[in-house]
Amino acid sequence: MEVLTANKAKTHFGEMLMKVQKAPVQIDKNGKPVAVVVSIEDYEAAEIIKLQLLQQRAKQAQIDIANGDVVEGNQFIEKLLADVVISAKN
Repeated sequence: MEVLTANKAKTHFGEMLMKVQKAPVQIDKNGKPVAVVVSIEDYEAAEIIKLQLLQQRAKQAQIDIANGDVVEGNQFIEKLLADVVISAKN
């Protein structure tokens, strides 16, 4: 992934927009990563994946409830959020 400083991203904004059509661009400020710019297509694809994961988890929860296999609510939410983060990284 290409990395740009915040200043370079600002001064070459149009160029950066062209680059993100091919691959995400990381923006660093003071030497630390602060953002990643992605194309709208990549963003929408990530949102679809997150929605599919949530739908899959909801369906599995219904099956688990029907089978009497239940957990405390906070445990479920924590696992759900952890899975969303993991899938977003992949």
